[in-house]
Amino acid sequence: MSKKSHEIIYGIHAVEAALRKQPENVLQVFVQQGRNDNRIKKIIDIAKNSGVSLQSISNDKLKEKCPKARHQGVVAEIRSGRAATVSLDDVLQKESVLLLVLDEVQDPHNIGACLRTADAIGVDAVIVSKNRSPSLTPVIRNVASGAAETVPYIMVSNIARALEKIKDDNVWLIGTSSDASHTIYDCDVNNRLALVMGSEGKGMRRLTREACDELVSIPMQGSVESLNISVATAVCLYEIRRRQTGS
Repeated sequence: MSKKSHEIIYGIHAVEAALRKQPENVLQVFVQQGRNDNRIKKIIDIAKNSGVSLQSISNDKLKEKCPKARHQGVVAEIRSGRAATVSLDDVLQKESVLLLVLDEVQDPHNIGACLRTADAIGVDAVIVSKNRSPSLTPVIRNVASGAAETVPYIMVSNIARALEKIKDDNVWLIGTSSDASHTIYDCDVNNRLALVMGSEGKGMRRLTREACDELVSIPMQGSVESLNISVATAVCLYEIRRRQTGS
């Protein structure tokens, strides 16, 4: 099998999620020799029940498959590009919609953390640019702790056009900006929303900013000027969901 036809994922949560959600796409699971703890046993049981090939190999061999990564004793080979595809049109057909749009966010650790929060909140999809954000990498999958297998990660050709499409489907766009006149605690909330987050350093691009219906900031009372993008995303999503549910 050529390397282009498969990819490596690693870590307890990422491998378990792949086995549970898309076992037909898992080609082989490698577990570390001598590991017999409950978490590894669970993965072995799921793989066996799904008919997925299992192989016990040394820690050194596991490290060769994912250099410089913390594999937690388990690595899997999965088919590339075989995940169930969900389009933006599919998501927008829902009566209630909560989207997360990441404009030029490039750090895989931040994207993975955003996916994990998106799963926890019940976000319907995370939307990124094909040219300005990475595809789902092993690092993103590992940091996401299984959320990359549960939250649709939709890559679009042009964020600005995608935002216009979202607006045309009656979704309110809330963008984040440090110089906004009001905060996330004062924003308009309904059951069709998209939260737009800018890049780690520069924030939202001009066209992205102009597409938003509303701009909000996160109150900062200490000495630091801003939050990490994944932390800021979590703050905003949880406040939006709290307001939506009235809790």
